[in-house]
Amino acid sequence: MATAFVLGATFLLAGCGEIGRLQTAGPAPSAPVAKPKSTFVQSAAAEKEHERILSSYGGAYDDPKLEALIGKTVDRLVAASDRPDQAYKVTILNSGAVNAFALPNGQLYVTRGLIALACDTSELSSVLSHEMAHVLAKHAAIREDQARQMAANATRAVADVANDPDFTALALAKNKLTMATFSRQQEVEADKIGVAIAANAHFDPYGAARFLTAMERNAELKAGKTSADPRVQDFLSSHPATPERVANAQNTARLYTSSEASERDRDSYLAAIDNIVYGEDPSEGFVRGRRFLHPKLGFTFTAPENFTLDNTAQAVIGVREGGSQAMRFDVVRVTAEQTLGDYLNSGWMDNVDKASTEDLTINGFPAASVVATGDQWQFKVYALRFGSDVYRFIFATKQKTTESERNARETVNSFRRLTLDEIQSARPLRVKVINVQPGDTVESLSHRMAGVDRPAERFRIINGLEAHAQVKARDRVKIVVD
Repeated sequence: MATAFVLGATFLLAGCGEIGRLQTAGPAPSAPVAKPKSTFVQSAAAEKEHERILSSYGGAYDDPKLEALIGKTVDRLVAASDRPDQAYKVTILNSGAVNAFALPNGQLYVTRGLIALACDTSELSSVLSHEMAHVLAKHAAIREDQARQMAANATRAVADVANDPDFTALALAKNKLTMATFSRQQEVEADKIGVAIAANAHFDPYGAARFLTAMERNAELKAGKTSADPRVQDFLSSHPATPERVANAQNTARLYTSSEASERDRDSYLAAIDNIVYGEDPSEGFVRGRRFLHPKLGFTFTAPENFTLDNTAQAVIGVREGGSQAMRFDVVRVTAEQTLGDYLNSGWMDNVDKASTEDLTINGFPAASVVATGDQWQFKVYALRFGSDVYRFIFATKQKTTESERNARETVNSFRRLTLDEIQSARPLRVKVINVQPGDTVESLSHRMAGVDRPAERFRIINGLEAHAQVKARDRVKIVVD
């Protein structure tokens, strides 16, 4: 969770919520020639950006096995690219999100969530080569300029919270700011160049298409829980639709059908990711069903029925099935001298009904609440002081009803201190690589999954299995365990 409702600056990242590739197609690949490695140089500005990224994505994920695998893979890709003199540095981010991005200087980032989703080294190489492509084509530098322009407008976002008629409950929950994005043309170019780099490094060129498909399925599994924000749809419409990107990646891969360019390296990859943390790291707070727990800070609360919770870098967000209601939970800076009622009426949100201000005590903690109205949305806002911190619940509903009132009240009333046993028992989910035994099925193996919803579908997605595909004895597969 961030310490404010809106980030004060936009990350200058070359982020790809769903990955692609980069380099024009050519003849069958030849063996890459090893060249002296360049020294990676980090400027003061890039180092500052790096630290900001780490703070927003849970820090770096320390895993020597994974770092060795990624380092070896990047070396192969660099040697096979048109710019073997370009240096890169890869950081694994301690985030369950499926994402990867790059800074213009060659600093690459990949989340452990993405690594857990991939099934072999060729799929991971397609991600890395795509991000390298954005650096080589200077897309990342262009995007950095766009991000600076967006940061200049960041302070306007809070003032719009209650006055925007198009501002849906989901938009409120997620935050209005969107990072600068790559254009459709840039993504298509990166897709082509990335497939070529991976193929020239003798990785299976179809790894890109397989992983794009996996990301599409993973996104659909998550998106099925909530309604889509129209603004997010507009943002995504500026990028190639995933089916289009899969088709383009497959067409490019067909130009590299040499037997030399076919390495998937599945066994080594699965060995490297065995025991990787899956999903959220409990030290940063985590979701279990409708419940959010933060062992380090020592509290928990439970969302209403039919709500789906998501722990993001900025806040915990919850959306009711159908999108008619949403909630946001975050931490804010409030001085000890300022009352919670005064904070709620301090002007950070428009159209607050000051007469509705109410001082409360919730499970022994001082709190206050107010009501605010927008053109189409009704808001109920709570501030609660827990130790030296103040936490904020923002509930949005299209139409104020008895149910929406009850949902807000019961959620806030569920906020409590964690017991010592609860804190000590909190541990992360992990990926476990196992051998399929005779008689095992997708259904029986998915029953061994812990802490995830729709386990059978998730098992198929993380193992790259189609809807009706079955496992075979002695296959190596991933399951999620606690």
